Amino acid sequence: MTRAATRSRLPLASFVFFVIAMGTTPAEAHLNSTGMGPIYDGMMHFLMSPEDIIPVLALALLAGLRGPSHGRRTLLVLPVAWFIGGLFGSMATASTGSAVLSAASFLLFGSLLAADAKLPLPATTVLAALLGLYHGFRNGIGMGPLSLTSVALLGLVFAVFVLVALSAAFVVQMRAQWARTAVRVAGSWVAACGLLMLGWAFHNR
Repeated sequence: MTRAATRSRLPLASFVFFVIAMGTTPAEAHLNSTGMGPIYDGMMHFLMSPEDIIPVLALALLAGLRGPSHGRRTLLVLPVAWFIGGLFGSMATASTGSAVLSAASFLLFGSLLAADAKLPLPATTVLAALLGLYHGFRNGIGMGPLSLTSVALLGLVFAVFVLVALSAAFVVQMRAQWARTAVRVAGSWVAACGLLMLGWAFHNR
């Protein structure tokens, strides 16, 4: 496939990504049972939640653009912070979460990815921790008893770990400028989704 043909498919891929992102379902406080145990329930909860997957993917791609050290740090910090946030969330009262904060998450990480922000390693660490704590806390709310929640969270953070590992490693090895540009284009669509979600959140207030 020629480079021109690959570039010509970028708008179509971006449109498909946009449709998937905007097709998010309402966040559920409880776990949907898969019948395979709490670990698989936690994994499926993450995999069926685009509002969680997309910011994680954006951060992983950004870490990959910044290099192996950023990718490894994100791979370590994000799942741990997610697990801790989930444990605290399980002890909180039921809540539907904040649509504004979810939209801000899309906007922040999408914008950083689109701009190919030259973040230092401590900044990447802080972003990974904040993302993990917030989304983990929101996932943990209403999951049920702590014994069940902790096991389900293990499955969930395993899915986070795998997504970050694969995405960051995929980008780290990229050398062609057009490929890195395609990753940044994906970030611009995440940011655009965040803007639309933010406007919708304020419109419904």
